[in-house]
Amino acid sequence: MALPMIGVICCHWQIKDERYFHLASDQYVDAVRVGAGGFPLLIPALQERLPVSQLLLALDGLLFTGSPSNIEPHHYGGLPLDNDFNDPIRDATTLPLIRAAVAQGVPVLGICRGFQEMNVAFGGSLYQKVHDEPGMLDHRDIGHSADEKYTRLAHVVRFSDNGLLTQWSGLHEAAVNSLHHQGIKTLAPNLKVEAVAPDGLVEAFSVRDTPGFSLAVQWHPEWRHQESALSRAIFQAFGNACRERHAHRNGLEDEL
Repeated sequence: MALPMIGVICCHWQIKDERYFHLASDQYVDAVRVGAGGFPLLIPALQERLPVSQLLLALDGLLFTGSPSNIEPHHYGGLPLDNDFNDPIRDATTLPLIRAAVAQGVPVLGICRGFQEMNVAFGGSLYQKVHDEPGMLDHRDIGHSADEKYTRLAHVVRFSDNGLLTQWSGLHEAAVNSLHHQGIKTLAPNLKVEAVAPDGLVEAFSVRDTPGFSLAVQWHPEWRHQESALSRAIFQAFGNACRERHAHRNGLEDEL
């Protein structure tokens, strides 16, 4: 069977005060190709110029990537922050795309920023500084190199009973490389908790009553994804859902 086509969402950044670039980290590309067994297609941040209906007809899955940038707070009723690194072009691209993809049953996986985008897209809100909230852990990682930040196991997350993560991995909890300063304040009504941090912060969710695969995680399974049983399970489940969609779109169900 041909490889399923999996869209990888790009950020829209101005590099060195010069030109703008559409870009995605190599880790996401590798996780789609190796971990999920799909072919990664980079999706540019085109706002309303993105042909959403045409795109979803051509794709077998979508990965909403992590990013150092934050969602502009007006999307969830938050106040502007000084010196906040935002990506409004990406916001305008991803928020409507998430809603359309889930509604049409396109398999969707959200990671870090993508996790927060999915919550905001369905009406949830965010803490802008989790570390300033009473009783919350400091989920940032300060003073380590880039590789150390993204691979260090920051804390354990506990999976929901009979949830997707337990079904796929056979585990009930796992240590994860969670790295973020924003997080879910209010979970959108149609989302289901799949994992929580020791302080109660939601770290994974799925979408209720959706016709297709939908999962989002706050941590970074794309880093060293082949070394973690949990990461392998997540990308294998995502890849399987994308292959099923590919077979259905092309009348190849007998080849599964």
